[in-house]
Amino acid sequence: MTISLRLAASLLLCLVGFTGARAQGVITFQEELHDFGKVPEGTVATHEFKFKNTGNQPLVLGNVQASCGCTTPEWTRTPILPGKMGVVKAMYSSAGRPGVFNKTITVTTNTTAPSTVLTIKGTVLNKEEIRKSLTPAELAAAPRAVVAQPVHNFGRMEAGQQPVARFEVQNTGKQDLVFNGITSGCYCIGFKTPPAPIKPGQKGTLEIIYTQRKLGAMVDEATLTSNDPHGDLKLTLKAEVVKSLNAASLVKESDVSVPFK
Repeated sequence: MTISLRLAASLLLCLVGFTGARAQGVITFQEELHDFGKVPEGTVATHEFKFKNTGNQPLVLGNVQASCGCTTPEWTRTPILPGKMGVVKAMYSSAGRPGVFNKTITVTTNTTAPSTVLTIKGTVLNKEEIRKSLTPAELAAAPRAVVAQPVHNFGRMEAGQQPVARFEVQNTGKQDLVFNGITSGCYCIGFKTPPAPIKPGQKGTLEIIYTQRKLGAMVDEATLTSNDPHGDLKLTLKAEVVKSLNAASLVKESDVSVPFK
């Protein structure tokens, strides 16, 4: 009888220990791979990886790390209770990245299998490839950016200043025009604020900030990417950049220092 009681107690302790060891959160994704297919260059491809806590303890995502800077993840940061859902949102910036892409996102959790690798892939089409894939009717219905004056001359400006140029853009297409990126060879041009979508037939103002620090007569071009399949928008900024706009300052012209006039 004593042996039977001891055996029963041992079995009970083992069962309790086994149950305690299994008390944990378990992350179960609906999918771990998403194929965007063909993505127009200049757009931000976005997908939500949904998951469920199929365990019996709260689930916590400690960190979510993308394999490159072109992919920006967001995720549920509060503990997910058993049976509840959460999400990892992947955003891939296709601006300036034509061709095939295959990126991963590593999700770290408080489970016994501490990490899960999610994958996004697809093919970014440049504007020429997009135009070829559209029918004449689809191209006519697409958004289109038109700027009456694509050049802005700041005149004389002081190095280190950050003047703002304003360009009026009209959407002559039939869908919302969305700007999603701006690049320049000088890395000195950017949006002052993210531009709002422009409705068909409407006009909008783009505020472009200029941070040129080189001295002399400068001409810099900015390329603005959007969902306009006809091509990227090109804007030009000009300025005579000097060390100082103080009237008493000197500027060196032809190796001779002369006062500003």
